[in-house]
Amino acid sequence: MMQAVLSNASHPEYGVATIPFPIPREQFDHCIELVEVLEIGNTSAQDCHVDEIRSAWPVLTRLEGSTVNLDELDYLAKRLDSFDVGEAAQFQAMAEKLDLTDMKDLINLTFCCQETTVITDFSDLEAVGRDHYMNTHGGCASVQELEDLDAEETALLLIDGGGGTVTRYGVVYDNGMKLEQSYDGKHFPAYLYEPPMLMVALTSRLEPEDTKDITWIYLPAAKGQIERAMARSGIADPEDMRFRFDESMFPDEVDVALDFQYESIYELNELAQVVNGLSNDDLKKLGAVVAMAEPEYAMQIRHLAENLDQFEFAPGAHTPAEYGKYMIQESGHFEFDPNLDEFYDYEKYGLQRMEQESGMFTDRGYISYHGTMSLEELMMEDPAESYQQEQGFQMGGMA
Repeated sequence: MMQAVLSNASHPEYGVATIPFPIPREQFDHCIELVEVLEIGNTSAQDCHVDEIRSAWPVLTRLEGSTVNLDELDYLAKRLDSFDVGEAAQFQAMAEKLDLTDMKDLINLTFCCQETTVITDFSDLEAVGRDHYMNTHGGCASVQELEDLDAEETALLLIDGGGGTVTRYGVVYDNGMKLEQSYDGKHFPAYLYEPPMLMVALTSRLEPEDTKDITWIYLPAAKGQIERAMARSGIADPEDMRFRFDESMFPDEVDVALDFQYESIYELNELAQVVNGLSNDDLKKLGAVVAMAEPEYAMQIRHLAENLDQFEFAPGAHTPAEYGKYMIQESGHFEFDPNLDEFYDYEKYGLQRMEQESGMFTDRGYISYHGTMSLEELMMEDPAESYQQEQGFQMGGMA
């Protein structure tokens, strides 16, 4: 969305770092390293001097020459990145009207600027009237309301009533908007910039369980994102953190298996990173695998997710006949001839396979395991590490 050229105001001789905002997860730790070299980027301080802002948001140039907090600038960029053309005009016009330069105020403006009306084209009063009606009614209206609305008259009443402020982004009417404090300067309001695998509410154990002071973490996250979220919450030791999940894209079986009271945030993050790369079909398969293996920890579930190829899954199969039919028709192991369908004994074949393998029926279908080690070993050991140890042992024996 934009790039910011940042420096250390106290030590300009350190040079500058050009950081993309929002900071991509896969680049986050590297970007933190770039600003830390300049001795800036503290989680709680406004210590990043903005030398230049390169973006499609002209109003943000008002930040140039000021010092900002890195996380606040990242959060603001995420909020603005989701805005449509109308919201962009509302935000920029109100930022200019109110002469806002403080990051806290700019972030809070993103939550209420939608209440305002900005006229950029006076030639279409119908559109102006409809927009104004929507803006003053929570951004929504029924089809009947809009049909009954005299949109042109609504626009003329707005214009004739005065109160508009001319800005570079249009004539803005604040409609009584108040700059509410959605952001308190420490805890960012929950905001799903990208759909996370897991949305975690992080609080300190030193705070009451019903505290409103929540730091949100969206997994998978970069290691630095987790560490900075902890720091913003004042948590120095992971043992002092308390967390719960609010949104989960994991299969239901995974959510049921996890005990968040005892899980490590880092183990959950590693699990989210693996599961995030799975297709919808593999997510269903993982649900069946978890139902079969009955893991208890995120690490065990991660190992299962990393080894889905060692399982055979027949989605929707709940009887031997359905299992046999799936294997013959859809598994790809056979060349199925629909003209001979009535001659296939699906149930017999399904029973025959079930006798020869380790499998079970789940709510999602039939799942069977075909690995060389036991399920317990598969869940507890790192398969790659085990393979390396095995290869090392074999090579040592040969030597």
